[in-house]
Amino acid sequence: MNIAALDPGRDKCGFAVLAGDGTVLLQQVIATAELEQEVLAARQRFPFACLIEGNGTTSQAARERLTAALPDLSVIVVDEYRTTEMARSAYWRAHPPKGWRRLLPVTMQVPPEPVDDFVAVILGHRYLQTREEEKHES
Repeated sequence: MNIAALDPGRDKCGFAVLAGDGTVLLQQVIATAELEQEVLAARQRFPFACLIEGNGTTSQAARERLTAALPDLSVIVVDEYRTTEMARSAYWRAHPPKGWRRLLPVTMQVPPEPVDDFVAVILGHRYLQTREEEKHES
């Protein structure tokens, strides 16, 4: 079963679709203005029954928009704690610095592009891990 994950923001959102085993099927930064259209298009391409959403500042507004546009979509809110710094680290693993930037610690560098899509992947993995832990406890 696929899941979608969303890191909502005022102007842009991180969005990802993950397979049940955590494999990333789609990872992108989308314009908040196009949220419903992008989620619907992704759902047609990679069917998913639930969307994992970070609990940041704009999460309530995004959730209301998605619920109105896709009433059959289950939205599950998860904690966003420390996901931005985790996303920066994931960005540098995916795109190692080149040239003189290799000489600076990545912890001192700001990625040259938004990392919201990496946050979405982290939120999705966080949810899948929690779900797996709950299975083992029962």
